[in-house]
Amino acid sequence: MTLVVDVPLNTAIADLDEALRTLLRRELERHGFEGVDVAFDAPSKEWSGKLSSPTVDLFLYDLREAVERAVVSPTEARGNGQAIVTPPPLRLELTYAVTAWTRAVEDEHRLLSQVLAILFSHRQLPDDIIAGARDATHLREVDTSVGRPREEKADFWTSVGGEYKASIDFVAHLSVESGATFVRGPQVRTQTLRSGLVDGPPGSMTELHRIGGTVRDGAGTPVGDAWVVLPDSGRWTATDRDGRFRLARVPAGAQRVVVRTAGGEVAEASIDVPGGQADLVVGDRPRTAAKRAKRPD
Repeated sequence: MTLVVDVPLNTAIADLDEALRTLLRRELERHGFEGVDVAFDAPSKEWSGKLSSPTVDLFLYDLREAVERAVVSPTEARGNGQAIVTPPPLRLELTYAVTAWTRAVEDEHRLLSQVLAILFSHRQLPDDIIAGARDATHLREVDTSVGRPREEKADFWTSVGGEYKASIDFVAHLSVESGATFVRGPQVRTQTLRSGLVDGPPGSMTELHRIGGTVRDGAGTPVGDAWVVLPDSGRWTATDRDGRFRLARVPAGAQRVVVRTAGGEVAEASIDVPGGQADLVVGDRPRTAAKRAKRPD
């Protein structure tokens, strides 16, 4: 198995910031909140002292793995005799502290109320806003929520060097794809075992082989828990959840392979052992599949 690392360009967090800025400005202007700036700075005393216009601040103060959303199984794609295994994505949870800044407290509360309504109403980002992002694929998977803070806000304001202020915690979930893949070489479908005959002439040998294959339906979906039988040699097994199977101690020569699914669908193939493989299709198209593989020269 070969490890290939090709880290893609990822601007998901910056694109999320820009999408939220565009969304808030558009929705605020619809209700008469014109000229409101949207910032992502730490709300410190020094920063707030320089504000000259009404401002909504979304400060990203916590970023961690969303353990409850974690995916543990890698994905596997097969083709050209290879299998490409990709680790699962990293699920992230981003938490913003959302505050409103105006001269009058009443105006501040109105602005904060409107921002709360906008963020609460958009659990997913609108398509027209995502379309303008550089990394639109990641933003389409983002879902959001408005919830309780992760920590006491008094400690938060102390850490950022500001004075305590009413704020909303806004959470966004996004995924980061791995740039690492594992490439597995061609699969071994046949294996030969040679053994001597105890009661035979000296030097006499018999060959038994291991063969494998797959079972899929007419749409190409793997069929698990299907019976796979070699009627002429009495060997049988069942497919795994990926539709793969293996049969050991198979005599050399032409072999019939018969598959029957739990739903009663049947397919049959004929292979030469060694050197053959059995990839069968069950379902409407085609109903049965037969394939004879040539012995290598």
